[in-house]
Amino acid sequence: MLVRTRLLIAPLIAAGLLTCAVSASAASGQVVKDTVAITVAPDGTLRVKETVSYEGNAPARTLIRRKHLDDRQDRRFDVGDVQGATLKNQGDHAVLQVAGGGAAGRHTAQLSYTVKGAITALRGGEQLNWTAAGGWHVPVTQTRVTVESSAVVQNLNCFAGEQEGTVGCTQFFTNHTHTLADFRQEDLQPGDYVTVMIGYPTGTTTGKPIVEQRHTVATAFTVNGVTGGTLLGLLALLLGGVSLLYVTRGRDARIVNKKAAEGDHAPVDSTGFAPPHGVRPGQIGTLIDEQADVVDVTATIIDLAVRGYLLIEELPRETYGRIDWQLRRMERPADDLLPYERILYDALFTGRDVVALSELGGTFAEQLAAVRKALYEDVVRQGWFTRRPDSERTRWTTIGMVLAGLGVFGTIALAVYTNLALIGLAVIIAGAALAVGGQYMPAKTARGATVLAHTLGFRAHLFRGEVPDAPAGHRLALFSHYLPYAVVFDVVQRWAQTVADVGVGNSGPSDNLYWYEGPAEWDLSNFAESMRSFTLATSGAISASRQFRSLS
Repeated sequence: MLVRTRLLIAPLIAAGLLTCAVSASAASGQVVKDTVAITVAPDGTLRVKETVSYEGNAPARTLIRRKHLDDRQDRRFDVGDVQGATLKNQGDHAVLQVAGGGAAGRHTAQLSYTVKGAITALRGGEQLNWTAAGGWHVPVTQTRVTVESSAVVQNLNCFAGEQEGTVGCTQFFTNHTHTLADFRQEDLQPGDYVTVMIGYPTGTTTGKPIVEQRHTVATAFTVNGVTGGTLLGLLALLLGGVSLLYVTRGRDARIVNKKAAEGDHAPVDSTGFAPPHGVRPGQIGTLIDEQADVVDVTATIIDLAVRGYLLIEELPRETYGRIDWQLRRMERPADDLLPYERILYDALFTGRDVVALSELGGTFAEQLAAVRKALYEDVVRQGWFTRRPDSERTRWTTIGMVLAGLGVFGTIALAVYTNLALIGLAVIIAGAALAVGGQYMPAKTARGATVLAHTLGFRAHLFRGEVPDAPAGHRLALFSHYLPYAVVFDVVQRWAQTVADVGVGNSGPSDNLYWYEGPAEWDLSNFAESMRSFTLATSGAISASRQFRSLS
């Protein structure tokens, strides 16, 4: 009984497995026969009529739209005029979806479309090279491709399998007139192709391959008519910028050279050795480099002392553990101070008569900014500049940086989507050049250039260490008057030694100056070193900002 039962179950299981296999095959579908008839038109266009017999769902096949020729170029095949199916481009491929339902049984679909770009001109002839069939997403039992033209076939070949495979087709031949090539292939797997290659005589068609540049990082920076023209425009722009700088800055140089040549760099002054009349050290420092530096403010503090508005007192080192100075307000009206000098004077002494230099450290940054702003406004008020040099630099530098920033974003966008990235790079270069050139944009007026020429003559005297003739009773005051200018010209220690030598040579006391006092053990032989240390300490104290605040 048990044996009989097993004999009955075995056929039922086999029948069930067969039924499942048939159902799975019907669900996935297959192409029973694919017949592709191609006609080669005189212009090289392939006119395709395709008859597809299939089972199951309407199948789809993948066509080749683009092949890589080399690192920079692609060959493109344009498929169009599709009927009986829908075409959807997907990168280098296109999916041809047969129109139709998924009812059980066998179906037949008629497709038609055109292909351009499949003809290649070779030496001594032309060649048709096209993946004419295959690429189906389901197996194909039989495939046949026929290619008809008006010319005699010179040679032909056929490959089946992978796209670049070298396995020959099942069979291929021509008809008796050699104007029709016939290719046949059995049992294509999903994704396999049938590639046909046919040689024709020269002049059979006027078709040409469609070659396009592949968009890569390298091709994004291709030099072409547009990018080359833009780069030439950038060159013209840069040359124009140089010309503009020559017109503005070159005018400064021409006037300075002309005025300086009038007397071998001698300043226009009756004494032959003096700064321009009425020009203060801070003004000269701003005029020379077009920047209101900390050293210009330091020179102004020393100038205020020399002119009797304050007294610089060097404190005993052993008392305070380190060298320090204090500034003492003198009883002198401040009515004749220039605006920037008055701001500095009030910042030092408002609410007090004495301030230690070390007390300014970390607290003077805001006042320093106000003094520098007033200095910039002063050189404009003097007529040496038409606009504030700092504002002029900031404006052009900002424009250049914004332009360079836009160039960066533009370069990225152009590199991603086009081959015109060099245009963005040109904008970056232009912006960077403008940002750098903006530092040289402030231009002196003719009056400012003239004062600068006189200043350079005076500076040349100080550099050479020349000592002007002056009455003995006035030498110390005169040489002290020149010392703040030496601070601006960075020859402070040399000229301070000259002042010390004059003080020691006077018949009066030689342990102090009328505007600078040292501790008890100090004398004028230490003045040069003291003045060097004072200028360094002052510049550091007034420019230091407080980085941290107490949490208590």
